[in-house]
Amino acid sequence: MIAIIDYDAGNIKSVEKALLHLGEEVKVTGDKEMILSADKVILPGVGAFGDAMATIRERGLETVIHEVIDRGTPFLGICLGLQLLFERSEESPGVEGLGILRGEILRIPDRPGMKIPHMGWNSLHLENNGRLFRGIPDNSYVYFVHSYYLKAADEGIVRASTEYCTHIHASVEKDNVFACQFHPEKSSDVGLCILKNFTGL
Repeated sequence: MIAIIDYDAGNIKSVEKALLHLGEEVKVTGDKEMILSADKVILPGVGAFGDAMATIRERGLETVIHEVIDRGTPFLGICLGLQLLFERSEESPGVEGLGILRGEILRIPDRPGMKIPHMGWNSLHLENNGRLFRGIPDNSYVYFVHSYYLKAADEGIVRASTEYCTHIHASVEKDNVFACQFHPEKSSDVGLCILKNFTGL
């Protein structure tokens, strides 16, 4: 069973729908025991970094997320879910993230003719043999919606990057922790393949 952590963030239903399409058993839940008993756990979401961390802490989910990861359960962060795994975000100064991975979330810099938020399809440069990207060609296109981007402290965990106003770390992997800034559930066949690779771990 795959648990999708429910913390009142947007976009959870589309992740559930994509996994059901792949034939997976899925539970959208904020229940600690159900999350801990899952075979795999996903933290999706769109929204503000500070609000999301406040809700996660209020509901006692921070310790649950750390325990899931400490147990070695495969864990996937999507969009805001990627950002929350890191230490801090310029979007919410003074708010600590989950701190599971080292790095910071920065605002995409303004560039003439480039719109923020970044909304649309961008190609990925694949690197370091990411397990999420097995069978996926380099320069495949995926769908992004974000105003903030990851700069990982350790580039060794980066598995995909893209360019939009700046160099963006688009996907990371460390041990049993995986994360994508883009939305695999909205990225057509490439995205479904990424989710399938995660469910097959």
